[in-house]
Amino acid sequence: MKFNEISHFSHPQHRLKPCYTEVPFKCDGCKEVGIGSNYKCTTCNYDLHVHCALPSSSISHPFYTKCSFQFLARPPGPVARYCNACEKVVSGFVYHCKLCGFDLHPCCAKLPTMLDDGEVELYLYRKVGSACHRCGRKGRSWSYRSTCKKYNLHVACVKEMLVENWHELYFGGVGVTGNFSGDLYGKNRKVETRIPSLKGTLESYHQNHHHQSKGKVKKCCEMAGLAMQFVISAVLGDPTTLIAGVVGALMSK
Repeated sequence: MKFNEISHFSHPQHRLKPCYTEVPFKCDGCKEVGIGSNYKCTTCNYDLHVHCALPSSSISHPFYTKCSFQFLARPPGPVARYCNACEKVVSGFVYHCKLCGFDLHPCCAKLPTMLDDGEVELYLYRKVGSACHRCGRKGRSWSYRSTCKKYNLHVACVKEMLVENWHELYFGGVGVTGNFSGDLYGKNRKVETRIPSLKGTLESYHQNHHHQSKGKVKKCCEMAGLAMQFVISAVLGDPTTLIAGVVGALMSK
């Protein structure tokens, strides 16, 4: 056995080794998109988020103090289930509370309660009363909000944005189905096509909501972009500054 390689119940035929990629992949455990650190079978092109490769048998969560979430390889029962954090369908690995019926994707269950790069601090909330930068609505899914309360992003909106942009880039605008396949995970794409450009979204938000001068709009976009890049990194299962930097480099394009 090589150092740090693991065996996993979902892929018993081969061992998985720790890898790092800046190319989006579909996790074969939870069926959600990922980037950065992962465990991979190079023989079968089988990928797992770190959270899916090394799950806890049970977890608690500060948002649901009365719940005990058990790790399951598949969602329980015949009825479609949805993650309480991001509102997206649960198709694979899941943390499930039998008592309350709540479900969390493994990466959603492990979302950091705070993201901090030294300039912007963002805290995770179950519900936020302010409008989201992406959709302009209040409430909805879990959200990250800055300490200054100017920047708010739904976890659900970040996931939608990423899926929409990648489908448009790789499939020419084909409708979002949530099933990732084909060249989406090709290794020959440039970094610029891997992460969506967010400049237009951010500028539109500030112009429509604050009517600020061009200089102030630019500054607000920079700060909002900084906030968004860290939320994207966390949602993709690897809240590291390196991945955030890849996203942030595209804010000005």
